[in-house]
Amino acid sequence: MKATGIIRKIDDLGRIVLPKEIRRTLRLREGTPLEIFTDREGEVILKKYSPMDELNGVAKPYAESLAQVSGFMVCITDRDQVIAVAGGLSKDFIGKLISKELEDLICERNVLVIKKNESGKIPIVTEDARLYNSQVIYPIICEADVIGTVCLLGKNSKLPVGETEKKLVAATVGFLGKQMES
Repeated sequence: MKATGIIRKIDDLGRIVLPKEIRRTLRLREGTPLEIFTDREGEVILKKYSPMDELNGVAKPYAESLAQVSGFMVCITDRDQVIAVAGGLSKDFIGKLISKELEDLICERNVLVIKKNESGKIPIVTEDARLYNSQVIYPIICEADVIGTVCLLGKNSKLPVGETEKKLVAATVGFLGKQMES
């Protein structure tokens, strides 16, 4: 554990305020779910809760299947990081933080469809400077909350993004959202 040197008192309702620097560093926004753990030494541990963790067993094979059928690269994220990749994307993407642009897209609940030679493409992870020549990005919605995205990424200009690709991604996010609800 890393000491911050910051001390806070619990108020009369049992609340504490997490300092802004910590919230910003850990990408904690209003409404971010936190899991609370305790140990035998009396430590209280707060951990960001990602409902997508429960989908790890399903997300990887689904990404592989979608990549195989579509011919595109596939990336599945939660609200903070990449949880599954397939179709030529580097396995190093797993666990990487998503880009600020993708985080903003998630917060706005927007769908992004960019065909080759169109502008507006966004990076998927913060450390990746590559912009793919086509992108289809849909939010995964579960019980009215956005919990992640499915990204279909094209590097090959011979594969155009059309209605079929949009429907494939829409079906994938629908399936993953329903999996979370059950």
